[in-house]
Amino acid sequence: MERQGCMHMRERLEHILKEVVEALAGVVSLRELEEVRLRFLGKKGEMTAVLRGMLSLSKEERPAIGQLVNETRAAIEGRFDAIEKALAAKALEESMAREALDITLPGKRAKKGHKHPITLAAEAISEVFLGMGYEIAEGPEIELDRFNFELLNIPKGHPARDTQASFFVNDNVVLRTHTSPVQVRTMLTRGLPIRIICPGRCYRVDEFDATHSPVFHQVEALVVDKGVTMGDLIGALQVFTTKIFGENTKIRLRPHHFQFTEPSAEVDMTCWECGGKGCRVCKFEGYVELLGAGMVHPNVLSMCGVDPEAYSGFAFGLGIERTAMCMFGISSMRSLYENDIRLLRQFN
Repeated sequence: MERQGCMHMRERLEHILKEVVEALAGVVSLRELEEVRLRFLGKKGEMTAVLRGMLSLSKEERPAIGQLVNETRAAIEGRFDAIEKALAAKALEESMAREALDITLPGKRAKKGHKHPITLAAEAISEVFLGMGYEIAEGPEIELDRFNFELLNIPKGHPARDTQASFFVNDNVVLRTHTSPVQVRTMLTRGLPIRIICPGRCYRVDEFDATHSPVFHQVEALVVDKGVTMGDLIGALQVFTTKIFGENTKIRLRPHHFQFTEPSAEVDMTCWECGGKGCRVCKFEGYVELLGAGMVHPNVLSMCGVDPEAYSGFAFGLGIERTAMCMFGISSMRSLYENDIRLLRQFN
């Protein structure tokens, strides 16, 4: 009986090897090869079943059959390895042929980004004032009521606060409505004289239309020194407008009221479209509104620790979006935020 068991095991191993050869003959992919491998060499495969069957053999028969099992397994694994290498080489060859790269063809250029027109306008404004000896100052966009209003001569309950249409976080914290708080912080922390510009993002509760946005950008300027006059303000504005909008640009001042400057003025410039002759852009007036300006109010100087008897100053603020629209002939502020590639690619 034991001898018959041993013969049966030998025949079974020969049969398995024959089946492996036949199965491998039809394999054309690595996936199919793995399926055949699991069938014969897996945990539930044919060779594993043979090893379990050795438990029925006698101690004398097991060494010989065990050696034969190892030899058969090695022969099967050798065949699998040879087929796997051949299939891998074939797959690589096909992949290289499919993904062939002709290095003589011209490459595809990566599309480069470029600066947004608002950024271009802000940099142009800054460059002019840096050339005039100004410094750039920055401050937080989430501001305290004290800096955004009170130290600018706009106490709680004042009607001027209504015109600001502010986003309040709580009673004492607000999204800044202008960059004027940077001027206040500068006067409180730096020595005199002061000559700064304050570019940055601002927030007001405005409907989004052709000339307004709830999020917008400003550049404000502040000069504080002994003997500063309205003439200095006009001179600075004339230099700025001619540098940005052309040598023939003229400005005019109209009396106005701002709570933090006295006297105050609205500043207009000659229309960039018609040069002052009158057209639909300027509503046939020859001038378009540009910015607000004035001499720093004595109350503001006093609250910021500056003696108004010894020092004076001027301040002004202009919208960067409005400046960009004037510089590039853009008719609607919406165009600056819609990200229409047909418009933006013109600034590449």
